[in-house]
Amino acid sequence: MEFKLLGTFEARRGRQRVAVGSRRQERCLLSVLLLHPGRTVTTSRLVDLLWDGAAPASARGTVHTYVGRLRAGLRPYGLRIETRHDGYAVDPGAAGVSVDAQEFVRLARRAEARDDPAERVDLYDRALGLWRGPLLADVAGDRLRDRLGVELADLRLSCLEQRAEDRLAMGLHGRVVEDLARPAGEHPERERLVGCLMTALYRGGRKADALGLYRSTRRALIKEFGIEPGAGLSALHDRVLRDDPRLERPGRPGRPGRPGRPGRREGPDGPDGPTAPVQAVRVRGEWLPWNTSGHPALELCNTYAGWGGPRRPGSEWLRGYTTLAVWAGHTDLLEEHDVTRLMELARRRPGEAAAALEEARAFRADLYACLTRPDDVSAFEAVAAAAAEAAGASVFVRGEDGLGRWRLSPAAGLRLPALAVARSAAELLADPRRFTVRRCPGEDCGWLFLDRIGQRRWCSPETCGSGGDVCGFERSPVPVGAGK
Repeated sequence: MEFKLLGTFEARRGRQRVAVGSRRQERCLLSVLLLHPGRTVTTSRLVDLLWDGAAPASARGTVHTYVGRLRAGLRPYGLRIETRHDGYAVDPGAAGVSVDAQEFVRLARRAEARDDPAERVDLYDRALGLWRGPLLADVAGDRLRDRLGVELADLRLSCLEQRAEDRLAMGLHGRVVEDLARPAGEHPERERLVGCLMTALYRGGRKADALGLYRSTRRALIKEFGIEPGAGLSALHDRVLRDDPRLERPGRPGRPGRPGRPGRREGPDGPDGPTAPVQAVRVRGEWLPWNTSGHPALELCNTYAGWGGPRRPGSEWLRGYTTLAVWAGHTDLLEEHDVTRLMELARRRPGEAAAALEEARAFRADLYACLTRPDDVSAFEAVAAAAAEAAGASVFVRGEDGLGRWRLSPAAGLRLPALAVARSAAELLADPRRFTVRRCPGEDCGWLFLDRIGQRRWCSPETCGSGGDVCGFERSPVPVGAGK
Protein backbone atom coordinates (compact mmCIF):
# COMPACT_ATOMS: atom_id res chain seq x y z
CA MET A 1 0.00 0.00 0.00
CA GLU A 2 1.32 3.42 -0.94
CA PHE A 3 0.70 6.61 1.03
CA LYS A 4 1.31 10.04 -0.45
CA LEU A 5 1.67 12.91 2.00
CA LEU A 6 3.77 15.38 -0.04
CA GLY A 7 0.77 17.20 -1.44
CA THR A 8 -2.81 16.08 -0.98
CA PHE A 9 -3.30 12.94 1.08
CA GLU A 10 -3.63 9.81 -1.04
CA ALA A 11 -3.66 6.11 -0.31
CA ARG A 12 -3.26 3.64 -3.15
CA ARG A 13 -2.97 -0.05 -3.70
CA GLY A 14 -1.40 -0.51 -7.06
CA ARG A 15 -3.27 1.78 -9.43
CA GLN A 16 -6.41 1.78 -7.32
CA ARG A 17 -7.07 4.64 -4.95
CA VAL A 18 -8.16 3.51 -1.47
CA ALA A 19 -10.57 5.52 0.66
CA VAL A 20 -9.03 5.89 4.12
CA GLY A 21 -10.77 7.73 6.93
CA SER A 22 -14.19 9.24 6.46
CA ARG A 23 -13.15 12.44 8.23
CA ARG A 24 -10.31 14.87 7.55
CA GLN A 25 -9.06 14.53 11.12
CA GLU A 26 -8.84 10.76 10.77
CA ARG A 27 -6.59 11.12 7.71
CA CYS A 28 -4.61 13.76 9.54
CA LEU A 29 -4.10 11.45 12.53
CA LEU A 30 -2.91 8.63 10.26
CA SER A 31 -0.53 11.04 8.51
CA VAL A 32 1.03 12.06 11.82
CA LEU A 33 1.74 8.39 12.58
CA LEU A 34 3.11 7.78 9.08
CA LEU A 35 5.46 10.74 9.45
CA HIS A 36 6.87 9.11 12.59
CA PRO A 37 7.17 5.42 11.56
CA GLY A 38 7.87 3.07 14.42
CA ARG A 39 7.74 5.88 16.98
CA THR A 40 5.05 6.24 19.60
CA VAL A 41 2.95 9.38 19.29
CA THR A 42 1.16 9.95 22.57
CA THR A 43 -2.56 10.56 22.72
CA SER A 44 -1.89 13.96 24.28
CA ARG A 45 0.33 14.89 21.36
CA LEU A 46 -2.31 13.78 18.86
CA VAL A 47 -4.97 15.80 20.66
CA ASP A 48 -2.75 18.87 20.65
CA LEU A 49 -2.00 18.54 16.94
CA LEU A 50 -5.52 17.77 15.78
CA TRP A 51 -7.18 20.56 17.77
CA ASP A 52 -4.24 22.99 17.99
CA GLY A 53 -4.49 23.57 21.71
CA ALA A 54 -8.27 24.08 21.70
CA ALA A 55 -9.42 20.49 22.24
CA PRO A 56 -12.90 19.71 23.58
CA ALA A 57 -13.32 17.60 26.70
CA SER A 58 -14.16 14.57 24.54
CA ALA A 59 -10.95 14.81 22.43
CA ARG A 60 -9.18 11.76 23.86
CA GLY A 61 -12.21 9.58 23.33
CA THR A 62 -12.54 10.94 19.80
CA VAL A 63 -8.92 10.00 19.06
CA HIS A 64 -9.58 6.44 20.25
CA THR A 65 -12.64 6.30 17.98
CA TYR A 66 -10.61 7.55 15.00
CA VAL A 67 -7.94 4.92 15.62
CA GLY A 68 -10.55 2.17 15.78
CA ARG A 69 -12.03 3.22 12.43
CA LEU A 70 -8.60 3.48 10.82
CA ARG A 71 -7.63 0.02 12.07
CA ALA A 72 -10.73 -1.49 10.58
CA GLY A 73 -10.17 0.21 7.25
CA LEU A 74 -6.46 -0.59 7.01
CA ARG A 75 -6.52 -4.16 8.30
CA PRO A 76 -7.17 -5.69 4.83
CA TYR A 77 -4.06 -3.92 3.49
CA GLY A 78 -1.61 -5.15 6.10
CA LEU A 79 -0.97 -1.87 7.93
CA ARG A 80 -1.31 -2.08 11.70
CA ILE A 81 -1.72 0.73 14.20
CA GLU A 82 -0.27 -0.48 17.47
CA THR A 83 -1.21 0.73 20.94
CA ARG A 84 1.90 1.58 22.93
CA HIS A 85 1.49 2.81 26.48
CA ASP A 86 -0.46 6.07 26.15
CA GLY A 87 -0.10 6.41 22.41
CA TYR A 88 -0.03 4.78 18.99
CA ALA A 89 2.50 3.84 16.32
CA VAL A 90 2.47 2.36 12.84
CA ASP A 91 4.76 -0.52 11.94
CA PRO A 92 7.34 0.84 9.45
CA GLY A 93 8.25 -2.65 8.32
CA ALA A 94 4.78 -3.67 7.20
CA ALA A 95 5.04 -5.61 3.95
CA GLY A 96 4.24 -3.62 0.84
CA VAL A 97 3.73 -0.31 2.65
CA SER A 98 5.54 2.80 1.40
CA VAL A 99 5.34 6.48 2.32
CA ASP A 100 6.52 9.16 -0.11
CA ALA A 101 7.93 11.31 2.70
CA GLN A 102 10.25 8.49 3.79
CA GLU A 103 11.26 7.82 0.19
CA PHE A 104 12.05 11.51 -0.29
CA VAL A 105 14.42 11.53 2.69
CA ARG A 106 16.06 8.29 1.54
CA LEU A 107 16.73 9.62 -1.97
CA ALA A 108 18.00 12.95 -0.62
CA ARG A 109 20.49 11.18 1.66
CA ARG A 110 21.63 8.96 -1.20
CA ALA A 111 22.22 12.04 -3.34
CA GLU A 112 24.30 13.68 -0.62
CA ALA A 113 26.60 10.66 -0.54
CA ARG A 114 27.30 10.63 -4.30
CA ASP A 115 30.53 12.07 -5.71
CA ASP A 116 29.35 12.41 -9.30
CA PRO A 117 27.24 15.55 -9.95
CA ALA A 118 25.16 13.86 -12.66
CA GLU A 119 24.23 11.05 -10.26
CA ARG A 120 23.35 13.59 -7.59
CA VAL A 121 21.13 15.55 -9.97
CA ASP A 122 19.32 12.37 -11.00
CA LEU A 123 18.64 11.42 -7.39
CA TYR A 124 17.57 14.95 -6.49
CA ASP A 125 15.22 14.93 -9.49
CA ARG A 126 13.62 11.74 -8.22
CA ALA A 127 13.37 13.05 -4.66
CA LEU A 128 11.93 16.44 -5.56
CA GLY A 129 9.56 14.83 -8.07
CA LEU A 130 7.70 13.26 -5.15
CA TRP A 131 6.46 16.67 -4.04
CA ARG A 132 3.03 17.40 -5.54
CA GLY A 133 2.31 20.41 -3.34
CA PRO A 134 2.53 21.47 0.33
CA LEU A 135 2.71 18.68 2.89
CA LEU A 136 -0.81 17.33 3.58
CA ALA A 137 -2.31 20.11 1.51
CA ASP A 138 -5.91 19.00 2.06
CA VAL A 139 -5.86 17.75 5.66
CA ALA A 140 -3.56 20.18 7.52
CA GLY A 141 -3.60 23.94 7.93
CA ASP A 142 -0.51 26.11 7.70
CA ARG A 143 0.16 26.06 11.45
CA LEU A 144 -0.09 22.27 11.71
CA ARG A 145 1.98 21.91 8.54
CA ASP A 146 4.73 24.00 10.10
CA ARG A 147 4.68 21.90 13.24
CA LEU A 148 4.79 18.59 11.37
CA GLY A 149 6.90 19.28 8.34
CA VAL A 150 9.47 21.98 9.00
CA GLU A 151 12.37 19.51 8.66
CA LEU A 152 10.97 18.06 5.43
CA ALA A 153 10.43 21.54 4.00
CA ASP A 154 13.96 22.56 4.94
CA LEU A 155 15.41 19.42 3.36
CA ARG A 156 13.44 20.13 0.19
CA LEU A 157 14.97 23.60 -0.07
CA SER A 158 18.43 22.18 0.56
CA CYS A 159 17.88 19.68 -2.26
CA LEU A 160 16.82 22.51 -4.58
CA GLU A 161 19.96 24.45 -3.66
CA GLN A 162 22.37 21.56 -4.17
CA ARG A 163 20.73 20.49 -7.43
CA ALA A 164 20.98 24.08 -8.68
CA GLU A 165 24.67 24.27 -7.81
CA ASP A 166 25.34 20.98 -9.57
CA ARG A 167 23.45 22.12 -12.65
CA LEU A 168 25.35 25.40 -12.68
CA ALA A 169 28.57 23.42 -12.49
CA MET A 170 27.38 21.35 -15.47
CA GLY A 171 26.51 24.45 -17.50
CA LEU A 172 22.74 23.96 -17.23
CA HIS A 173 21.84 27.48 -16.09
CA GLY A 174 18.59 27.48 -18.08
CA ARG A 175 17.21 24.64 -15.97
CA VAL A 176 18.21 26.49 -12.80
CA VAL A 177 16.15 29.54 -13.82
CA GLU A 178 13.13 27.30 -14.39
CA ASP A 179 13.57 25.50 -11.06
CA LEU A 180 14.25 28.43 -8.76
CA ALA A 181 12.15 31.31 -10.08
CA ARG A 182 9.34 30.65 -7.61
CA PRO A 183 11.24 29.22 -4.57
CA ALA A 184 13.72 32.13 -4.54
CA GLY A 185 10.86 34.62 -4.34
CA GLU A 186 9.12 32.66 -1.60
CA HIS A 187 12.27 32.20 0.50
CA PRO A 188 14.46 35.32 0.39
CA GLU A 189 16.14 34.11 3.58
CA ARG A 190 17.67 31.20 1.61
CA GLU A 191 20.53 33.26 0.22
CA ARG A 192 22.21 30.22 -1.28
CA LEU A 193 19.07 29.64 -3.33
CA VAL A 194 18.91 33.29 -4.39
CA GLY A 195 22.59 33.25 -5.30
CA CYS A 196 22.15 30.26 -7.59
CA LEU A 197 19.30 31.99 -9.41
CA MET A 198 21.25 35.25 -9.73
CA THR A 199 24.17 33.36 -11.27
CA ALA A 200 21.90 31.45 -13.64
CA LEU A 201 20.17 34.66 -14.77
CA TYR A 202 23.52 36.36 -15.38
CA ARG A 203 24.84 33.44 -17.43
CA GLY A 204 21.65 33.54 -19.48
CA GLY A 205 22.33 37.15 -20.48
CA ARG A 206 19.83 38.58 -17.98
CA LYS A 207 22.07 40.83 -15.91
CA ALA A 208 19.28 43.31 -15.19
CA ASP A 209 17.06 40.51 -13.86
CA ALA A 210 19.89 39.21 -11.67
CA LEU A 211 20.37 42.67 -10.16
CA GLY A 212 16.62 43.10 -9.79
CA LEU A 213 16.44 39.80 -7.91
CA TYR A 214 19.10 41.04 -5.49
CA ARG A 215 17.19 44.28 -4.87
CA SER A 216 13.89 42.51 -4.26
CA THR A 217 15.60 40.00 -1.96
CA ARG A 218 17.25 42.79 0.00
CA ARG A 219 13.91 44.58 0.44
CA ALA A 220 12.27 41.38 1.63
CA LEU A 221 15.06 40.63 4.12
CA ILE A 222 14.88 44.11 5.59
CA LYS A 223 11.08 44.11 5.78
CA GLU A 224 10.54 40.56 7.06
CA PHE A 225 13.67 39.94 9.12
CA GLY A 226 15.25 43.34 9.70
CA ILE A 227 18.60 42.27 8.23
CA GLU A 228 20.78 43.06 5.23
CA PRO A 229 21.90 40.34 2.78
CA GLY A 230 24.87 38.30 3.96
CA ALA A 231 28.45 38.75 2.81
CA GLY A 232 28.22 35.99 0.21
CA LEU A 233 25.17 37.37 -1.59
CA SER A 234 26.51 40.93 -1.40
CA ALA A 235 29.80 39.79 -2.93
CA LEU A 236 27.92 38.06 -5.74
CA HIS A 237 25.96 41.28 -6.36
CA ASP A 238 29.23 43.19 -6.69
CA ARG A 239 30.60 40.62 -9.13
CA VAL A 240 27.49 40.91 -11.28
CA LEU A 241 27.81 44.70 -11.29
CA ARG A 242 31.46 44.41 -12.38
CA ASP A 243 30.74 41.74 -15.01
CA ASP A 244 33.30 39.54 -13.31
CA PRO A 245 34.44 37.09 -16.03
CA ARG A 246 34.51 34.25 -13.50
CA LEU A 247 30.71 34.35 -13.42
CA GLU A 248 30.61 33.23 -17.05
CA ARG A 249 32.42 29.99 -16.36
CA PRO A 250 30.50 27.04 -14.96
CA GLY A 251 31.93 25.81 -11.69
CA ARG A 252 33.85 22.58 -11.78
CA PRO A 253 31.35 19.75 -11.36
CA GLY A 254 33.35 17.52 -9.08
CA ARG A 255 32.21 17.03 -5.52
CA PRO A 256 32.55 20.49 -3.89
CA GLY A 257 35.11 20.79 -1.18
CA ARG A 258 38.32 21.93 -2.88
CA PRO A 259 40.72 22.57 -0.01
CA GLY A 260 43.39 25.20 0.02
CA ARG A 261 41.59 27.81 -2.08
CA PRO A 262 40.58 30.47 0.42
CA GLY A 263 37.65 32.78 -0.08
CA ARG A 264 35.90 35.33 2.15
CA ARG A 265 33.28 34.05 4.55
CA GLU A 266 31.35 35.87 7.21
CA GLY A 267 32.56 35.38 10.74
CA PRO A 268 34.77 36.75 13.49
CA ASP A 269 38.23 36.18 11.98
CA GLY A 270 39.81 38.80 9.77
CA PRO A 271 38.38 42.02 8.31
CA ASP A 272 35.67 40.32 6.26
CA GLY A 273 35.32 37.10 8.21
CA PRO A 274 37.36 33.89 8.37
CA THR A 275 38.94 32.48 5.26
CA ALA A 276 37.55 29.13 4.18
CA PRO A 277 37.52 27.05 1.01
CA VAL A 278 35.28 28.54 -1.66
CA GLN A 279 33.12 25.43 -1.91
CA ALA A 280 31.45 24.78 1.43
CA VAL A 281 28.09 24.02 2.96
CA ARG A 282 26.40 26.15 5.62
CA VAL A 283 24.87 24.04 8.41
CA ARG A 284 23.48 25.55 11.61
CA GLY A 285 25.50 28.69 10.96
CA GLU A 286 28.78 26.78 10.53
CA TRP A 287 30.82 26.44 7.32
CA LEU A 288 31.64 22.78 6.73
CA PRO A 289 33.63 21.05 4.00
CA TRP A 290 31.58 19.07 1.50
CA ASN A 291 31.66 15.30 1.83
CA THR A 292 34.18 13.91 -0.64
CA SER A 293 35.56 10.64 0.70
CA GLY A 294 32.69 8.22 1.06
CA HIS A 295 33.35 7.47 4.76
CA PRO A 296 32.87 9.52 7.97
CA ALA A 297 36.29 8.63 9.39
CA LEU A 298 37.97 9.93 6.25
CA GLU A 299 35.82 13.04 6.36
CA LEU A 300 37.36 13.87 9.73
CA CYS A 301 40.80 13.84 8.09
CA ASN A 302 39.35 16.08 5.39
CA THR A 303 38.48 18.75 7.91
CA TYR A 304 42.08 19.86 7.48
CA ALA A 305 43.43 20.84 4.07
CA GLY A 306 47.07 20.77 3.05
CA TRP A 307 48.42 17.85 5.08
CA GLY A 308 51.65 17.68 3.11
CA GLY A 309 52.43 21.38 2.80
CA PRO A 310 52.63 24.58 4.81
CA ARG A 311 49.64 25.70 6.84
CA ARG A 312 47.39 27.93 4.74
CA PRO A 313 44.53 30.28 5.67
CA GLY A 314 41.28 28.38 5.84
CA SER A 315 42.96 24.97 6.04
CA GLU A 316 41.58 24.27 9.53
CA TRP A 317 37.86 23.60 9.34
CA LEU A 318 37.39 22.70 13.00
CA ARG A 319 37.75 26.27 14.20
CA GLY A 320 35.67 25.72 17.33
CA TYR A 321 33.78 23.05 19.23
CA THR A 322 30.46 24.06 17.71
CA THR A 323 31.88 23.34 14.24
CA LEU A 324 32.96 19.89 15.43
CA ALA A 325 29.52 19.08 16.86
CA VAL A 326 27.66 20.33 13.79
CA TRP A 327 30.05 18.45 11.50
CA ALA A 328 29.44 15.21 13.45
CA GLY A 329 25.70 15.62 12.97
CA HIS A 330 26.09 16.52 9.29
CA THR A 331 28.02 13.28 8.65
CA ASP A 332 25.38 11.23 10.54
CA LEU A 333 27.76 10.28 13.34
CA LEU A 334 25.37 11.91 15.82
CA GLU A 335 21.64 12.52 15.96
CA GLU A 336 20.44 16.10 15.57
CA HIS A 337 19.14 16.22 19.13
CA ASP A 338 22.63 15.20 20.30
CA VAL A 339 24.13 18.11 18.36
CA THR A 340 21.70 20.58 19.93
CA ARG A 341 22.49 19.27 23.41
CA LEU A 342 26.26 19.45 22.82
CA MET A 343 26.09 23.01 21.52
CA GLU A 344 24.28 24.11 24.66
CA LEU A 345 26.65 22.15 26.89
CA ALA A 346 29.67 23.73 25.15
CA ARG A 347 28.30 27.20 25.87
CA ARG A 348 28.09 26.35 29.56
CA ARG A 349 31.45 24.54 29.76
CA PRO A 350 33.84 26.31 27.36
CA GLY A 351 36.95 24.84 28.98
CA GLU A 352 35.77 21.26 28.55
CA ALA A 353 34.65 22.03 25.00
CA ALA A 354 38.11 23.36 24.10
CA ALA A 355 39.74 20.22 25.52
CA ALA A 356 37.35 17.97 23.58
CA LEU A 357 38.12 19.89 20.38
CA GLU A 358 41.87 19.43 20.86
CA GLU A 359 41.30 15.73 21.53
CA ALA A 360 39.43 15.43 18.22
CA ARG A 361 42.19 17.27 16.35
CA ALA A 362 44.86 15.02 17.90
CA PHE A 363 42.89 11.92 16.98
CA ARG A 364 42.54 13.28 13.45
CA ALA A 365 46.33 13.52 13.12
CA ASP A 366 46.81 9.98 14.47
CA LEU A 367 44.14 8.61 12.14
CA TYR A 368 45.65 10.35 9.11
CA ALA A 369 49.07 8.90 9.95
CA CYS A 370 47.56 5.46 10.48
CA LEU A 371 45.86 5.54 7.08
CA THR A 372 48.70 7.08 5.09
CA ARG A 373 51.57 5.18 6.75
CA PRO A 374 50.34 1.61 7.31
CA ASP A 375 53.57 0.66 9.11
CA ASP A 376 53.16 3.39 11.73
CA VAL A 377 52.47 1.17 14.75
CA SER A 378 52.21 4.02 17.25
CA ALA A 379 49.54 5.78 15.14
CA PHE A 380 47.53 2.56 14.88
CA GLU A 381 47.77 1.98 18.63
CA ALA A 382 46.56 5.53 19.32
CA VAL A 383 43.55 5.01 17.05
CA ALA A 384 42.91 1.57 18.55
CA ALA A 385 42.93 2.97 22.09
CA ALA A 386 40.35 5.61 21.17
CA ALA A 387 38.23 3.00 19.38
CA ALA A 388 38.33 0.71 22.42
CA GLU A 389 37.17 3.55 24.65
CA ALA A 390 34.34 4.31 22.21
CA ALA A 391 33.28 0.67 22.28
CA GLY A 392 33.15 0.74 26.07
CA ALA A 393 30.95 3.85 25.99
CA SER A 394 28.46 2.32 23.53
CA VAL A 395 25.06 0.81 24.25
CA PHE A 396 22.96 -1.45 22.05
CA VAL A 397 19.54 0.08 21.32
CA ARG A 398 16.55 -0.48 19.08
CA GLY A 399 16.27 2.00 16.22
CA GLU A 400 13.13 3.53 14.74
CA ASP A 401 13.30 0.97 11.93
CA GLY A 402 13.08 -1.86 14.44
CA LEU A 403 16.72 -2.89 13.99
CA GLY A 404 19.25 -2.93 16.76
CA ARG A 405 22.37 -0.79 16.58
CA TRP A 406 25.25 0.44 18.68
CA ARG A 407 24.94 3.99 19.92
CA LEU A 408 27.23 6.04 22.11
CA SER A 409 25.88 6.90 25.53
CA PRO A 410 25.13 10.59 26.16
CA ALA A 411 27.21 10.14 29.31
CA ALA A 412 30.28 10.71 27.09
CA GLY A 413 29.40 14.40 27.26
CA LEU A 414 31.39 16.78 25.10
CA ARG A 415 33.70 13.95 23.99
CA LEU A 416 30.82 12.38 22.07
CA PRO A 417 31.93 13.54 18.56
CA ALA A 418 35.50 12.31 19.08
CA LEU A 419 34.34 8.92 20.32
CA ALA A 420 31.79 8.62 17.51
CA VAL A 421 34.43 9.15 14.84
CA ALA A 422 36.82 6.78 16.65
CA ARG A 423 34.23 4.03 16.40
CA SER A 424 33.73 4.85 12.71
CA ALA A 425 37.51 4.67 12.18
CA ALA A 426 37.64 1.22 13.80
CA GLU A 427 34.93 -0.01 11.45
CA LEU A 428 36.92 1.24 8.46
CA LEU A 429 40.18 -0.32 9.65
CA ALA A 430 38.39 -3.67 10.01
CA ASP A 431 36.88 -3.42 6.53
CA PRO A 432 38.60 -4.47 3.26
CA ARG A 433 37.73 -1.03 1.93
CA ARG A 434 40.60 0.23 4.06
CA PHE A 435 42.93 -0.99 1.28
CA THR A 436 41.20 1.29 -1.24
CA VAL A 437 41.96 4.48 0.69
CA ARG A 438 43.91 6.97 -1.44
CA ARG A 439 45.50 10.29 -0.66
CA CYS A 440 44.97 13.16 -3.07
CA PRO A 441 48.35 14.37 -4.42
CA GLY A 442 47.08 17.93 -4.87
CA GLU A 443 49.69 20.41 -3.67
CA ASP A 444 47.34 22.07 -1.18
CA CYS A 445 45.15 19.06 -0.52
CA GLY A 446 46.11 15.63 0.80
CA TRP A 447 42.48 14.67 1.45
CA LEU A 448 41.64 10.97 1.74
CA PHE A 449 39.01 9.12 -0.27
CA LEU A 450 37.88 5.59 -1.13
CA ASP A 451 38.97 4.45 -4.58
CA ARG A 452 36.54 1.64 -5.32
CA ILE A 453 37.45 1.40 -9.02
CA GLY A 454 41.21 1.41 -8.45
CA GLN A 455 41.88 4.17 -10.97
CA ARG A 456 41.26 7.45 -9.19
CA ARG A 457 44.09 9.77 -8.33
CA TRP A 458 42.50 13.02 -7.18
CA CYS A 459 39.92 13.37 -4.42
CA SER A 460 37.83 15.39 -6.89
CA PRO A 461 39.09 15.24 -10.48
CA GLU A 462 37.46 18.51 -11.48
CA THR A 463 38.61 20.60 -8.53
CA CYS A 464 42.01 19.18 -7.60
CA GLY A 465 45.19 18.65 -9.53
CA SER A 466 46.57 21.24 -11.95
CA GLY A 467 43.65 23.52 -11.22
CA GLY A 468 41.21 20.94 -12.55
CA ASP A 469 42.70 21.02 -16.06
CA VAL A 470 43.75 17.36 -16.06
CA CYS A 471 41.75 14.18 -15.86
CA GLY A 472 41.89 12.65 -12.43
CA PHE A 473 41.84 9.06 -13.63
CA GLU A 474 45.03 7.17 -14.35
CA ARG A 475 45.86 3.58 -15.01
CA SER A 476 48.19 3.44 -12.00
CA PRO A 477 46.55 4.79 -8.85
CA VAL A 478 48.59 6.66 -6.26
CA PRO A 479 48.75 4.37 -3.23
CA VAL A 480 48.30 5.61 0.29
CA GLY A 481 51.58 6.85 1.68
CA ALA A 482 53.02 7.79 -1.68
CA GLY A 483 54.93 11.07 -1.83
CA LYS A 484 53.36 14.19 -3.25
